[in-house]
Amino acid sequence: MAELIDFYGRRLRYVRISVTDRCNFRCTYCMPAEGVTCLDHSDILRYEDISFLCGAFWDLGVRKFRFTGGEPLVRKGLVAFLAQLKKDFPDMKLALTTNAALLDRYAPQLADVGLHSMNISLDTLDPVKFAQITRVGSLASVITGIRAAVAAGIPNIKLNTVLIKGFNDGEIGDLLRFAKTEGVLLRLIEFMPLEDEVWSKEHFISGQEILRMLPGGGKWKAEKGAAAEDGPARYYVNEKAGDEIGIITAVSDHFCDNCNRLRVSASGKLRMCLFSPDEIPLAPLIRAQDKEGLTERILESIKGKPRCWEDIRDGKQHMSGIGG
Repeated sequence: MAELIDFYGRRLRYVRISVTDRCNFRCTYCMPAEGVTCLDHSDILRYEDISFLCGAFWDLGVRKFRFTGGEPLVRKGLVAFLAQLKKDFPDMKLALTTNAALLDRYAPQLADVGLHSMNISLDTLDPVKFAQITRVGSLASVITGIRAAVAAGIPNIKLNTVLIKGFNDGEIGDLLRFAKTEGVLLRLIEFMPLEDEVWSKEHFISGQEILRMLPGGGKWKAEKGAAAEDGPARYYVNEKAGDEIGIITAVSDHFCDNCNRLRVSASGKLRMCLFSPDEIPLAPLIRAQDKEGLTERILESIKGKPRCWEDIRDGKQHMSGIGG
């Protein structure tokens, strides 16, 4: 069996697939104020297409698939699709990234699917700030969704918080207490320089700074052996309180040397790196059910996976353009 190994010897075993470009939020660091032009429905991969694509990646050794958007739960039929995919590939690790606003409705069904993990975006516990950064979101609906997911028994739930200096850097203690109370894991993420009009050094907080800002002072120690078979976070435990937290240093201490992932857009375009503007169209081969051609295209494409995002960053992308 051919394996996905790039030019730098990295084994690629994790694929993020966007199932829709639509979202029920309009987050300031993800989407421009004027919004984005949505894809025509006919341009988005059908669920049968995504299943075919997953099968091709599975045969190439990929074992974890994360489904994103936009907001994946705004697409009708997502739960039924995930259930069928899990039935077809019982050993596949299925993960979901969501803003949680619709989880109250779907959490029990998602638990029945057998998800491996779920990431939930939550940048503030202040309702006014939440409305400001999401432009249209309701904090209450997100908290209700988080609690519904926990109550349903979905495993490995992580809260992802993008730390922005002057906006939410004073909430670390509150977010940590909230995560502990709700029985989920908090991860703090460096503000990534995707869009020059949004990102600036003045708003950036490095991972080392974040570690120093954690409540409990020097009691936080790196968790041995935790790091991440398939994720970028470094985990720390407070030796006194027993609290756990993750920090993702995508900028100050990037994880490019160990990157094991690929991304596919809702329209079926393969992207080697979060920051790369280069996309390889897979949709024609998928829709033609040309598995041999699709496999060859993927194997050829990964030769172009860059060594590091610093080599290619162009500073002109919103998160909405790369699947959240």
